[in-house]
Amino acid sequence: MDYKTVKIVFMGTPEFAVPVLEALHENFDIICAVTKADKPKGRGGKMSACEVKEKAISLGIPVLSPEKIRTPEFYDELSRFEADFFVTCAYGKILPEEILSMPKYGTVNVHASLLPKYRGANPIQRAILDGETVTGVTTMMTDIGMDTGDMLLKEEVQIGDDMTMTELSSRLSGIGAELIVRTLKGLLEGSVRRVKQNEDEATFSPMLEKSDEAIDWSKDAACIKNQVRSLDEKPGAYSVFGGQKIKIFNAKALEDDSGAEPGTVIGLSKKSFTVKCGKGALEVFEIQPENSKRMDVRSYLNGHKIEGRFE
Repeated sequence: MDYKTVKIVFMGTPEFAVPVLEALHENFDIICAVTKADKPKGRGGKMSACEVKEKAISLGIPVLSPEKIRTPEFYDELSRFEADFFVTCAYGKILPEEILSMPKYGTVNVHASLLPKYRGANPIQRAILDGETVTGVTTMMTDIGMDTGDMLLKEEVQIGDDMTMTELSSRLSGIGAELIVRTLKGLLEGSVRRVKQNEDEATFSPMLEKSDEAIDWSKDAACIKNQVRSLDEKPGAYSVFGGQKIKIFNAKALEDDSGAEPGTVIGLSKKSFTVKCGKGALEVFEIQPENSKRMDVRSYLNGHKIEGRFE
């Protein structure tokens, strides 16, 4: 079969979705990319395109970036493409039945978890935050629910003890790119079968709140380390020290029975400082002081002291 005759409309927005778009472009005919509308960025508020839009333009793919997708005008525009598949990956909007029913073979989604675990918009950060050691990517047929459609293919990924959200996201993105190509070819060949999700095993992964960024030193060191990893590199887990907000990165959980009050700095070296937790302690190697750049602790200690207690 000549896969380059297979017409696909791709829907995605952030950097995570770019490798998926590139893989589809190499193997099929991407007739359009749909992304979220441009947003103002930076202090000047200049309108800026998302990563998928920028990549699509560079590949010569037509782009649609509607403010609203639930309009007769947008439905008409999409239907004129007469696509074989719609493929979604981190698009950021729930598609209505009017859109899902348009393509000949249906709408396929690339989701960054092993469904039915971690349905929703934030599966990567939540998996790390929960201390999971295994996650993965699932391709699925999209229905009107939140990641509730039939599963197609899966691939597992080990989450290393020190793996950050940025590192895991990059790994899953590359796997998703390979998996979607195999999924679509398998559907066309009849070798990929749909599998219902077990609702009894379903979990949800909501977006993090601002309160999730603040470190609670009364928690176990292992839990705080997971929080730090899950928020690296944005927005960053933080604590307040000397009235200043300090984001914490690159940390290690240690055993400790010092009996100090949680939040107390109990250790200091040339390259790190250690903070007492509810159970154990956290050794910190990298920080970002308020209104400053991210730096290693060694550099920070050249001109600052860290002693006392984090709030």
